[in-house]
Amino acid sequence: MSATEEPQKLYAAREPVFPKRVSGTFRNLKWIILLVTLGIYYITPWIRWDRGPELPDQAVLLDLANRRFFFFWIEIWPHEFYFVAGLLIMAGLGLFLFTSALGRVWCGYSCPQTVWTDLFFTVERWIEGDRNARLRLWNAKWDLRKWRLRLTKWAVWLVISVATGGAWVFYFADAPTLLADLVTGQAAMVAYVTVGILTATTFVFGGFMREQVCIYMCPWPRIQAAMMDEDTITVAYRDWRGEPRGKGKTREGLGDCIDCNACVNVCPVGIDIRDGQQLECITCALCIDACDDIMAKVGKPRGLIDYMALTDEANERAGNPKKSVWKHIFRLRTIIYTVLWSAIGVGLTVMLFIRSDIDMTVAPVRNPQFVVLSDGSIRNTYDVRIRNMTHDETTFQVTVVSDAPLRVELEGQEGNTVPVPLDTTYLQRVYVTAPAGSPAAEAERTDFRFWVEDLGTNTRTHTDTTFFGRDTE
Repeated sequence: MSATEEPQKLYAAREPVFPKRVSGTFRNLKWIILLVTLGIYYITPWIRWDRGPELPDQAVLLDLANRRFFFFWIEIWPHEFYFVAGLLIMAGLGLFLFTSALGRVWCGYSCPQTVWTDLFFTVERWIEGDRNARLRLWNAKWDLRKWRLRLTKWAVWLVISVATGGAWVFYFADAPTLLADLVTGQAAMVAYVTVGILTATTFVFGGFMREQVCIYMCPWPRIQAAMMDEDTITVAYRDWRGEPRGKGKTREGLGDCIDCNACVNVCPVGIDIRDGQQLECITCALCIDACDDIMAKVGKPRGLIDYMALTDEANERAGNPKKSVWKHIFRLRTIIYTVLWSAIGVGLTVMLFIRSDIDMTVAPVRNPQFVVLSDGSIRNTYDVRIRNMTHDETTFQVTVVSDAPLRVELEGQEGNTVPVPLDTTYLQRVYVTAPAGSPAAEAERTDFRFWVEDLGTNTRTHTDTTFFGRDTE
């Protein structure tokens, strides 16, 4: 490199993107999904659900303090985390399935970054005008009008961001109570910090970083290639029909593309789909709406830019009809994903309906391992946790089953019954005694089974454990 040459920059400066307003089938679909997803997010914490006087009446609640998850009539306890794990696996398989079938359809329509960025674009367009007006404002000097428009836009963005952060914390506590505490300054500091962080990230990611999050921060564009193949449907340009592109009334020797750049002007990530498949493309299909509108105006068939697969390109170039959409979607890879996804869903549903309303865990107390009583009998101590997952106080009977003559005694209780409050995990210390000289008292270890029975419904559950005798010395 000569002394007069400037060193090449490693990173290109960001070119701001000002998408133009567009209407059409896919834009309308995006509006519907935007309204539905935002509605679900903002409204869900305020839906009430009557579970009785001792339980929260919020339909969806992540009660971290009590380690409980409530979802309408479903209640997930800490020991049932496998339900959450199963749902996460289903979400991952669902993402694989949709990507294999339809490319980055999640990114284009339902990703939170896409939804909130779309909302921020709408506010920006409403306040500053469409693409050309925003471009002129971007290049204008910072006068009173520019400051007024920018501050107005930022203020609306900030309100949306605060609402976004506020809605998130309402999923973790009673929404009306938490809202009152937030407004009056009585909420916990963690609530204010969480709202502040989510407000800042929403404001910055949706308002300023926008497509940079999708291109540089999100790992999915780099992973999706492993999920896609030549039959994956994605947004593509029919260059064999559109090229050579050109403008003018005389179309002899030219393709259908009139090089109007409508597809580029509406793209939220600022790419030209005519350059082929690109990592930045989120397959939002707004370029399809823009191009179809232009084709209708110039009297050309729609579909110059369309959802299609690589195999369709080969067929159409050869003059053959392309495959039907269903043949693209239902192929071995997507069928495998669908079967796995369905199997996990069915399994979780079955487990949800067959689970018991009572549960127990047994933890032997091993310090000391056993105690020799005055009459020579051997006693072991156990901590038994009984979970009463019903909505009524229940009396449980604790018994043991073994080939050896073992006697059970509950600390602080009369007999072998214990009342457990509703929706509670109760810790009960239990003593199991083997008579002096019995096989269990003399043997190193004897296996036996704890049984807990709901005396009201006769529902039972059990846990196997071990009794230790003298031979362990």
